[in-house]
Amino acid sequence: MTNWNRVERLLGEDAMQHLAQQTVGVVGLGSGGGYVAVALAMSGVRNFILIDDDVLETANIVRHVADNRYLGQPKAGAVADLIKHRNPDAEIMTVHGRIEDHIELLGEMDVLAVGVDGEGSKFIINEAALESNLIAVYAGVYERGEGGDVVTIRPYQGPCYACWAESLREGYTMPGPDDVDLDYGQRRPDGTIAAEPGLWLDVVRIANTQATILLNILLEGTGAERPLPANTVILASRPIEIIEGQLTPPFGVEWVDISRNANCLVCGKPQVNASALSLDQLLGNEQIASTDTGEAQVTTGSDDE
Repeated sequence: MTNWNRVERLLGEDAMQHLAQQTVGVVGLGSGGGYVAVALAMSGVRNFILIDDDVLETANIVRHVADNRYLGQPKAGAVADLIKHRNPDAEIMTVHGRIEDHIELLGEMDVLAVGVDGEGSKFIINEAALESNLIAVYAGVYERGEGGDVVTIRPYQGPCYACWAESLREGYTMPGPDDVDLDYGQRRPDGTIAAEPGLWLDVVRIANTQATILLNILLEGTGAERPLPANTVILASRPIEIIEGQLTPPFGVEWVDISRNANCLVCGKPQVNASALSLDQLLGNEQIASTDTGEAQVTTGSDDE
């Protein structure tokens, strides 16, 4: 078994024992989610639930933690094998299927990493995580790898994914029934999907941030926890305008606090909540009036990673 002395010296024995009791769910084991799972395993996490309905194809190899030894195999199983090579004592449940068919597994997780990009799936995960009172961390890479963002959704302690996306993303619309899952791609302002978001280097920077935030959530209440300034971090890989009128340089970071929308159709008023709405309504097939929007509070300083 791998020697954990160096990790334990950094995090502390109590924190390592705490991590050993936590279960991380990862939905979507593509280029981002696969990295997140392996990175957490290398940081002391032992228990995983890995869910993905895809198999590893030749086109995936240049942007995935699994190599061509796993071609044709389910991605969840390939990532589980890689984790076992790092830590033979890891306990891993793998599911070759869609999260929509295994929602009950969210109740067995302590935190959830969302590595899918299909907005329909994200809304289903969002609603189920709220019902399970499960913290979920979502990540996305912008078109051509220009940057990306990571958000921590704490049920009813801030925005849900629906009001977060509506507040942050310019041109965002509720997902339609034809939305598909892609591998860490990002919706363009016109509503289309970028099929090739960037190099694996661009993906890994965002995924590593997601993994680090997940680890910090797992370490809450221990001496190894690090307070974070906001619920959302936006990272620039190239010069991009994150804050209006201000160019964030390459490797710059902006922290943003997105407020909860009191009139959100999913997490808002008790008389208009997710349990009272059909999936068709949540996916935008039926129009439901909402007059309020969430408000973003932006920390204006830029930090280099």
